[in-house]
Amino acid sequence: MTQSTPIKALLVCLAQAGSVFFVHSAVAQNTSEVGIGLGGLSYKGELSPRYQFRNNRPAFTAFYRKDISAPVTLRGAITGGLLRAADETVKGVNNDTAPLAAYRNANLKGSLWEVSGALEYNFFDFHNRKDKVHFTPYVFVGIAGFYAHTRVIGRGIANSEYNSLVGVAIPAGLGFKYALSQHWNLGLEAGARKTFTDNIDRYNGKDLPTASSDVRVLGNPNDKDWYFYNGLSISYTFYKIRCPEGTLDIQKNKKNR
Repeated sequence: MTQSTPIKALLVCLAQAGSVFFVHSAVAQNTSEVGIGLGGLSYKGELSPRYQFRNNRPAFTAFYRKDISAPVTLRGAITGGLLRAADETVKGVNNDTAPLAAYRNANLKGSLWEVSGALEYNFFDFHNRKDKVHFTPYVFVGIAGFYAHTRVIGRGIANSEYNSLVGVAIPAGLGFKYALSQHWNLGLEAGARKTFTDNIDRYNGKDLPTASSDVRVLGNPNDKDWYFYNGLSISYTFYKIRCPEGTLDIQKNKKNR
């Protein structure tokens, strides 16, 4: 028990030192960013049971970031892109198309738009130009609303017209930021969006008004659709220097002397 006491004390000291650093950084300066990014949008569901890189289609994002402390940043973003998926890419034994996918023989195409808000946690203060570390990994989680406009053609779908869907998703993922200069930053991000619907691909394992009855066996009613955004971004940082508490009073007292 006595041997663990110095270790615990060291950990407490490190935690306190880290908290003092973050608080000091947050008081010293306030930053915000605007940026744009290009990447790929993909989908996971009945027509793509797992994430497939080949399903990525062009997408872009525009975002605004605002720090609320040195490690924590709030982000608002608009993201849009194309969606593509096909049963013929779902491989089974001997690299052949899986039996259910071959029988269903469906494909999906369309687009998706998203408006999101997220909380990012940065592991390093990469904006501090006095520090040698000008990069940081980060993780994020948030909430999003999306609009999907998709068309599905395949067995069991009686109506192959485009359908619109509005839903809610939970975005989460990780990324990497690098400060190219005092104002310009480069970013890399990979994130998943969990939805609460199984209707992006319309194969939801239930009867639909526009679908024949065998849709029940062509879809799984117990899972939900996902979509993913991965991409590169560039952003511009705005700085607002905050005066520590008491600084203005000190300056006023100097003037009065």
